[in-house]
Amino acid sequence: MKNNTTLINSLLSTYEINTHYKNIALVLFGTLLLTISSKIQVPFWPVPMTMQTFIVFIIGMSYGWKLALSTLIAYLLEGASGLPVFAKGGGLLYLIGPTAGYLYGMAIAAGVIGFLAERGYNDSYIKSLISLIIGTIIIFVLGVGYLGSVIGYDKALAGGLYPFMPSEFFKIGLAVVLIPSITRYINK
Repeated sequence: MKNNTTLINSLLSTYEINTHYKNIALVLFGTLLLTISSKIQVPFWPVPMTMQTFIVFIIGMSYGWKLALSTLIAYLLEGASGLPVFAKGGGLLYLIGPTAGYLYGMAIAAGVIGFLAERGYNDSYIKSLISLIIGTIIIFVLGVGYLGSVIGYDKALAGGLYPFMPSEFFKIGLAVVLIPSITRYINK
């Protein structure tokens, strides 16, 4: 894939679609995936996981930075307006509540992962891994940082980071196998 070509554009290149309508549809599709992924809990050790950060990874790696960031901002606006898109509902309080840092972190991470994807990071498993580790660090630094300011940093690390590390490694691994494989397949 050439630099600055996103995975989604490569996949949809055979269709003549108005870019404006395509982007609106992709943003809505992305927010729908984020909503569904926030509601479904998968049994995992030591805590159940949602696939929400996995979807953030996929959106970033597939959409590129502008569309990925737009999708996550739309998701936050949908939630702020009261739509039940977050794990336990919706409303403006989610954007200032204890999990707000994770939500903002996901938006920034999607943009950064998309930026790196546009620069060829989807082309290799190692570079994809680096991209997703950077995105994960952004999510957890902002999430735990904000949560720590609310409940204390020891509690934030114990409840908002450590239990989620095994599932994050799983989601990173899954995305690292999936996206570069698809990228290599469509480039043949």
